[in-house]
Amino acid sequence: MSELQQKPPGTTTAMRQQPDHGEDSYRGSGRLTGKRALITGGDSGIGRAVALAFAREGADVAISYLNEDDDARDTAALVEKAGRQALLIPGDLADRDHCRSVVEQTVRQFGGLDVLVNNAAFQMTHEAIEEITDEEWQHTFDLNITAMFRLVQAALPHLGEGASIINTSSINYDTPKPTLLPYATTKGAIANFTAGLAQMLGERGIRVNAVAPGPIWTPLIPSTMPPEQVAEFGKNTPLGRPGQPREVAPVYVLLASDEAGYISGAVIPVTGGKPIL
Repeated sequence: MSELQQKPPGTTTAMRQQPDHGEDSYRGSGRLTGKRALITGGDSGIGRAVALAFAREGADVAISYLNEDDDARDTAALVEKAGRQALLIPGDLADRDHCRSVVEQTVRQFGGLDVLVNNAAFQMTHEAIEEITDEEWQHTFDLNITAMFRLVQAALPHLGEGASIINTSSINYDTPKPTLLPYATTKGAIANFTAGLAQMLGERGIRVNAVAPGPIWTPLIPSTMPPEQVAEFGKNTPLGRPGQPREVAPVYVLLASDEAGYISGAVIPVTGGKPIL
């Protein structure tokens, strides 16, 4: 079945081939009981799968998103069905003040913050560097990496020993796709940000890690890639297919949990067999 082309950032409801976020498969075991989490880009794709998994593991979840209200409400319903609190926070994380507000709203609602998942991102496909406008380049950096810096600064006063910061990087940090030049460049910056921040916050007992997904089937794909690339998406991996969001979420659960108490500064690949060196 061909996939409908969408305008970015895309929505789950408009996708013909629906992603699997673990709605019917993820089973929690209390690994995040009592934790309070903030997930940016939590309305769909990897963010939705992480929100669902976190809730089923016992965490309350704040979901930051741009303006995809229907997707966000569907994610909140999954969190609430798991018996946990869901907080929806729309707005543009490229705005400095909104980054601060997202953290403040989360802390006010939940009484604190234990896990920050920096997952929101923007990408567009271009065949030549001349096609990339200065405005798009700046926006990609503002959302994909500068927002992480601002969110971490805002969250730190509320993060105690044992807290976890998880950043979404990409296989593009190691093997950048030239047609995703601005996006891939930010994903390299995220890997370095993670490594440096882990060392900086280690003495406070706060862990910082990153997840590097390969081709994962989310609304970002049909909304930012041409149809011919969408049709072949993920087929060049050793597993021969794109991954589903549910196949990435367990890594975030591990990194958020106390079981990962000695894991910090790592970038964990979820790539369908494509190596990251």
